[in-house]
Amino acid sequence: MKQELLSRRTFLKTGTLATSALILADQLTSLVEAEEKPEYSLGIQSYTFREFKLEPALKKISDLKLKNVEFFPGHIPVTNKESEIKAVKKLCGDYGVVPLSFGVGGYSKNHEANKKIFEFAAAMGMKYLSADPTPDAFDSLDKLTEEYKIAIGIHPHGPAGKGLHRWYSAEIIMKAVRNHSPLIGSCLDTGHLIRSEQMGKHLDPAKQVLVMGARNFGLHLKDHDNKRRTDVVFGKDGGVLNVLELLQSLQKVKFKGYIAIEYEANSKDPSKDVAACIEVFQECVKKLA
Repeated sequence: MKQELLSRRTFLKTGTLATSALILADQLTSLVEAEEKPEYSLGIQSYTFREFKLEPALKKISDLKLKNVEFFPGHIPVTNKESEIKAVKKLCGDYGVVPLSFGVGGYSKNHEANKKIFEFAAAMGMKYLSADPTPDAFDSLDKLTEEYKIAIGIHPHGPAGKGLHRWYSAEIIMKAVRNHSPLIGSCLDTGHLIRSEQMGKHLDPAKQVLVMGARNFGLHLKDHDNKRRTDVVFGKDGGVLNVLELLQSLQKVKFKGYIAIEYEANSKDPSKDVAACIEVFQECVKKLA
């Protein structure tokens, strides 16, 4: 009788432990699967709606069901006035929009001027700043990124004037930033990388992402037809951007930054084309999963 009771207790104890182990294993599996399945939140660079004032632009962004926004200075100028910052944040909130970033801004060795932009970004709750710094700006940016915990994403502009932009590729950017703060990296622009072909420099956006690795903080998503020299819907009408390959590269580098569509064509009414870009992006995300 006693031996039978002990056997039952042993069985119940063993069964309970086994059940707990199975539950724990399921939880760990869920966590691993969650980490392996990236979730890319698509936003927009407000320069896309540069022909519109701030509130009409926010309305159009909201209509597209996009939440995260990188604002260009024409929509939100840098300010240290609390009342102006509160007003902009309220307006964004009214349209369900998050002011996630700001740029593309210039930075130099003028530390105080740089600091004003960081103070503004911190007050707005922004995560990173897309930037076109001068080569002598890095000492200042090292200090500011560490102080405010706001990343700098250097932005390539492809052809610029008679040559290529000083930060035209990931290789050039990485060479400049590798010995600086880990919060200084890139906000690659796929359209401008593609445009570099016009200057005889072929750059594959998916490979450029791999070069930057953990220093990818933002990404401007656009496609470009180099023959007609105009932005196009991803992969359409002469476009060459392979969004799926780009997402696969982002997955490989464990990208935790922010993706913003920037569409520079049809500036008076870009919404239809942006909606088509969103559809292509969403289809590629499904294929990736």
